[in-house]
Amino acid sequence: MALQGPFAVIADRPARDVVEALRAVGAYPIIESRWADARAAIQARPPQAVVLAEPCPERTRAVALGEALAAQAEQDGGLFVPVIARTRDDTAPRFADCFPEILAIAAKAPADRLVRRLTAGLRVRTLHATVLRRMSTLAARGKELPDLPSADPLEEASVIVAGRGRSYPSLCTAAGERVGVIGALTVEGAARALKSRDVDGMIIGDGFGTRVVEALLTALAEDPRFRDLPVGIVGRHSGLADSFAAALPNLERIADGAERAIDQLLPYIRVHAFARRLKRMLGSLDAKGVIDPDTGLLANAVFWRDLNRAVDEAEKRGASLSIARFSLPAADRRTSLEAARLVGKLMRQVDFACQEADKSIFTVFTETDLRSAHVVARRIASVLKNAMLTADGKRGGVDAAVTLATLKPSDNIESLVARVAEEPPKPA
Repeated sequence: MALQGPFAVIADRPARDVVEALRAVGAYPIIESRWADARAAIQARPPQAVVLAEPCPERTRAVALGEALAAQAEQDGGLFVPVIARTRDDTAPRFADCFPEILAIAAKAPADRLVRRLTAGLRVRTLHATVLRRMSTLAARGKELPDLPSADPLEEASVIVAGRGRSYPSLCTAAGERVGVIGALTVEGAARALKSRDVDGMIIGDGFGTRVVEALLTALAEDPRFRDLPVGIVGRHSGLADSFAAALPNLERIADGAERAIDQLLPYIRVHAFARRLKRMLGSLDAKGVIDPDTGLLANAVFWRDLNRAVDEAEKRGASLSIARFSLPAADRRTSLEAARLVGKLMRQVDFACQEADKSIFTVFTETDLRSAHVVARRIASVLKNAMLTADGKRGGVDAAVTLATLKPSDNIESLVARVAEEPPKPA
């Protein structure tokens, strides 16, 4: 399928390999520009994506291009514009602070790999455009919509750091200063985390055999969910990056040294976390605001409305109904959001839940007596305790205290909720 442009390729010398690779996948039109003319070219024909085919020679020109891209994004409602920059080494591009989202790739990397990375960035742009268009349409109809979060996506991003060699502690520490860290001393542990958690990147450190790393990358390549996952390989397995580059466009051999490695992968992690945020928002819009885009659980007002209805129906039919409150007093924002999303994955289809302002999670178990609800709640609490991480990266540190109550004949919604909450929230 042809890539609909325009696409801007900026370099003072002809970047024939990049242009030919773009043409090979049907990209059109392609606008080639020198750095001195880049701002004018962007203003004349706003691009879908930008390739900096060579490093910028002067900061003033980088600033001018960054301002032009920022102005374009503002006119388009903040629409994401992927910027792929070739670099001479494995460090961040010069003047990276001048661009809204800049994704580095080594200058020696084949042009077709650059194009695959550009295509991955365009998928995020398409997703963003869909969300903005859907929000605009619904707003025009007078619908009340949740706002798209404006905070840095890194504030809710999590990365798997897998390894058991000398670099493992320093990688965990460096990553933990910027994003949430899920530590894995084995490939099996990394695979379990991929299955149960929302992950925005993976760093494979030393301590694993080549066949083990190859098996892990094969599993990632075969699962479409991880197609665009940023994956960095540290150490002697860097040659595998070339073998899996076609299936995993954001796979890269990252620099030695924990800080440099994290700095190199961080922009890709941010974009991936942003894409996940957009998918949650799109799900909320598809559900007409019933789903909270942050947690994936019911919106607060919808939860209390549905609980009122469930209590009324249970009383009329004489059916069982139980409610649980999972308290997370020690959790920060990232951990509480991850916990809520994990609860959403663990719930049965007949159950529903929401997260309150104090980070606690209310879960309603329909058609469930107290004994059965206790079994389900214990399973959820056990997964939270063993799978979640606290802000300091320690496993099992999340306080997933659970209180349970079941509906009695004399109950109303206030008395039912009062038995699981010290200060019951006011139903909307």
